Amino acid sequence: MTPKILTTLKTYTRAEFGSDLFAGITVALVALPLSIAIAIASGAVPAVGFVTAIVAGFLISALGGSRVQIGGPTGAFIVVVAGVIATHGYGGLVAASFMAGIVLIIAGLFRAGQLVRHVPEAVINGFTIGIAVIIATSQLPDLLGLAGPFPADFIEKLPALFAALPDLNPASLGIGLLTMVLIWGLRRAFPRLPGLIVAVALTSALVQILDLPVETIRSRFGELPRALPAPHLPALTLDSMRELLPSALVIAFLAGVESLLSAMVADRMIGGAHRSNAELMAQGWANIGSSLFGGLPATGAIARTATNVRAGGKTPVAGIVHALTLLAIMMLAAPLAGYLALPALSGLLLLTAWNMSEAHRWPEYLRGRRSDLVLLVITLVLTVVTDLTVAIGTGIALGLAIRLSRRGVEDPDWTPRDK
Repeated sequence: MTPKILTTLKTYTRAEFGSDLFAGITVALVALPLSIAIAIASGAVPAVGFVTAIVAGFLISALGGSRVQIGGPTGAFIVVVAGVIATHGYGGLVAASFMAGIVLIIAGLFRAGQLVRHVPEAVINGFTIGIAVIIATSQLPDLLGLAGPFPADFIEKLPALFAALPDLNPASLGIGLLTMVLIWGLRRAFPRLPGLIVAVALTSALVQILDLPVETIRSRFGELPRALPAPHLPALTLDSMRELLPSALVIAFLAGVESLLSAMVADRMIGGAHRSNAELMAQGWANIGSSLFGGLPATGAIARTATNVRAGGKTPVAGIVHALTLLAIMMLAAPLAGYLALPALSGLLLLTAWNMSEAHRWPEYLRGRRSDLVLLVITLVLTVVTDLTVAIGTGIALGLAIRLSRRGVEDPDWTPRDK
């Protein structure tokens, strides 16, 4: 369970530092708008996304078992975080994240890192697509410039959004669509450059130059802080721990699964091998650290990890540079981030949701085993109309039953795709 950084630093070179420096700065510029957007979509203030990317991003790289893993807040947590905040308040979320960190450390100590391979792929695909659907619908109000609030429930939200369409703000819609087009174009034209921040910055600047009636981070939430908050322990009692335990277990499960899948993707990209139990331990300390600073749950981020590899990241130093770069931006340029347009961030998250859904793989799902397709659809529907606890529990139970019914039939190997 030795952190990967201790191994890589033994033979670290100046050339590797140059590659890590460029990659770390590049990933930081990608993580900046994405972390803020995820925090807003989760029902939290933008600053906590910033804090999470800095604190958790540093700890995941410093203590993790992957050479190139980048950690921080991810889209997979939006649904869980929003639900916990709605039910228990933000203090409850922080306490649940702290508890999830302890669960992950225990899982690492008991060497549970290989168990992710036994979670059925159909369950992972089902709740990932379901989360993508929920994220996409949650971003429609800001994209369309509609005044809320709107119901949190998916079934109730759709007719409410339809009823509000006469109040659509064309300027907000235009900025959101333009951001999406720019992100798509820049990714293809300059794949190694941080097209996310360029696209969001350009459209946000357009809002200021043309004085468009479009909400920004500053107009809705005020100024972003220019320093990390003081760390403090979350308030926990025996009753609150009992009440928050289901949420903590879901956070721990998602953090563990997504981080290990991300590490597997990274291994495939660099031809390496991660240390799964060290990675679980790092996720645990990262979630504890993030909660101490009032941040969100965190995990390894597949898209940011892939960006790190494509930008030339070689060792965990790149992830540490990414966290320190974000801290420098917070201290020196936080007021500028306040001018980011909310429809631009919504467009960014809509593309994130589309990438999460992996639409290019849907024909593959349809051609696969009928039982796997049914398991995927059940998990997807339960994720959208109930919650992740029910969806994941039901999906894993059904997957286990299906696997037992296939005794003697070899399951095909699978590897997660780069989301």
